[in-house]
Amino acid sequence: MNRRDFMRATVGGTLFCLGASNLVTFAAQSAKLGLISPGCRKSKVKVARLYLGVPKPHYPNPALDLAAEQREYQARFSKFSHELSDVDFFVDELIGKPEELAPLKDRLQQADGILAVHLTLHTLPVMKELLKIGRPTMVFSAPYSGHEWFYLSDLRRSELGKKLECVLTTDYHELATAIRPFRALHHLREAKVLNLAAAHHPADYPGKVKDKFGTEIALLPLDRVLRIYESIDDQDAKAEAKRWSRNAKAVVEPSAEEIFKSCKLALAFQKLMDEEQATVITVDCYGSMWRKVPAYPCIGFARLNDLGLGGICQSDLPCVMTHIIFQGLTGRPGFVCNPTFDFATDSATLIHCLGCTKLEGPDKPAARYKLRSVMEREEGAVPQVFMRVGQPVTQSIVADMSTLRYFTGKITATPDTDRGCRTQITVKIDGNSEHLWRNWSAGIHRVSCYGTLTRDLERFCRFAEMQLINEAA
Repeated sequence: MNRRDFMRATVGGTLFCLGASNLVTFAAQSAKLGLISPGCRKSKVKVARLYLGVPKPHYPNPALDLAAEQREYQARFSKFSHELSDVDFFVDELIGKPEELAPLKDRLQQADGILAVHLTLHTLPVMKELLKIGRPTMVFSAPYSGHEWFYLSDLRRSELGKKLECVLTTDYHELATAIRPFRALHHLREAKVLNLAAAHHPADYPGKVKDKFGTEIALLPLDRVLRIYESIDDQDAKAEAKRWSRNAKAVVEPSAEEIFKSCKLALAFQKLMDEEQATVITVDCYGSMWRKVPAYPCIGFARLNDLGLGGICQSDLPCVMTHIIFQGLTGRPGFVCNPTFDFATDSATLIHCLGCTKLEGPDKPAARYKLRSVMEREEGAVPQVFMRVGQPVTQSIVADMSTLRYFTGKITATPDTDRGCRTQITVKIDGNSEHLWRNWSAGIHRVSCYGTLTRDLERFCRFAEMQLINEAA
């Protein structure tokens, strides 16, 4: 199929022919995909919301109206209803005495996390009893709520408080951000990953992940992928290919036929994931599956990431897990990458051929891209994405079941060069680039995500009982 025939065949494409200016919103996409939130298909995050206060508490005021305080907080939560649309506050109670928790304990054990809103003095006994339940617990305490902060600092360092975190603030948006680590843990527990490879590597990794997080990782047979690929209607694939070609800043190397096959495989991936109720797919594209699938998976991966699912390069299972964590914390996908360093500017240029266009999230505008070949193989079709200069980013990897490594920085350039992989970001490191190089371990890849996510990662790691290591410190 030459370019002229390709364009003639795809004029007036239907279902997938959507320009960047009129892409459907995530709400519509998620309804079609069956997503509750980016990266989650099955159920809402279960959060127990408890208001901790006693009548006539002396502090912050003996005349404090607990019911009015609770109503004020409920109004604050309502301001963040869009951000919390995937949260089920399945327990929602005012608690003043430890014994009032007894009838709730069985339900509290089912919570992804407990959000305790501190209202008054004399609530430390309730907090201690709450921590005995053993669920991740976040205490939100605004100024003047009480003096419990003094005891919580010490309690947090104890065995009883190992899953306790506290937010002492007048920033009420923290009521929503406090739930992010609960969401990430929930996503990990419900995630299903499809791995198109001859075997898992390492072989015991899926079992370790299942034991630690609850995540299911399943091998995907090649013959099933090929059958699903053949079942995709060519007209749908041509319409999808037209969309990718039309919205590109340029189509450089790939032929129309290569783009068509890549888009047909992309639609096959989505169909497979829908059938399996999976949230992430990865392919051993440079190893056991090289030239065994009809096309490179890059466009398919970018498309899934843009839709709020996950497509991860090279059957890199630690990157899969990191992607799930980032998507749970932020609703945004990650960019799998490897670095080249420049000590002179304290920078690292993070590179990979594949970039996704919706790095701000599936309901946000798409970044500019070109359609290119895979650089080192000089074949295939891949989006070369140009990310936003000035954007803070966080890079991380699940190094093992007890360690998460990370560093942060800001994008200073998006090189478009004939050296290295197609998609590139130069990141000015927060810290020291030479220290980053010296400390580098746990594989060549990292996952980069928009935003400075240090606090979110700290909270997640505390609740997941993992060590967080800043590689650039």
